[in-house]
Amino acid sequence: MMFAGLAGLVVGSFLNVVAHRLPIMMERAWRQQCAELDRQLPADLLPAGIAFNLWMPRSACPDCGAAIAVRHNIPLLSYAMLRGRCARCGAGISPRYPVVEAVAGGLGLVIVWVLGPTWQAAAALPLAWTLLALSVIDLERQQLPDALTLPLLWGGLLLSLVRVDGGVLFTDVGSSVVGAAAGYLVLWTVYQVFKLVTGKEGLGYGDFKL
Repeated sequence: MMFAGLAGLVVGSFLNVVAHRLPIMMERAWRQQCAELDRQLPADLLPAGIAFNLWMPRSACPDCGAAIAVRHNIPLLSYAMLRGRCARCGAGISPRYPVVEAVAGGLGLVIVWVLGPTWQAAAALPLAWTLLALSVIDLERQQLPDALTLPLLWGGLLLSLVRVDGGVLFTDVGSSVVGAAAGYLVLWTVYQVFKLVTGKEGLGYGDFKL
């Protein structure tokens, strides 16, 4: 159980990277597509050959651009040691970072405590951590990226095919498919009714997939 908690802290650190970079990557891709249609290159797009993804470049302070040292990337501990400020410029670091790390670690502890060291726990952990990343992105950007929602949807459906000790892992295939379809249709109906009544969009299509 302790290992799951520590793993959750490490995963939480990565989830912060996902929550920060994935929306930026999406925006860059959209703007690149628009630029190609207009045959113009926005001035703030990265030059060709400079990678920007979940792995590159190294994490850096958004204020001064200084790369974050390895010793300053220790979940929770580094934030406390730096007193929530950049080691170079002293700019404040969002408390979201330690909060996400702590929640991810807590999810690891709770899931393994409830399910034990089982295949169910091994399957539930990545699902829970992905939902955490989606929650952060939704709160900050009001976006639910397909890069996370679709793997979550299909992963949940595929897990219904898994058999452990002669039984299902979580639920059977039929229930999973019906649940996914019903959830999508209910939210789609709410979206259409709200739009009809108010003339505004109250939900995004990412909510349907989730």
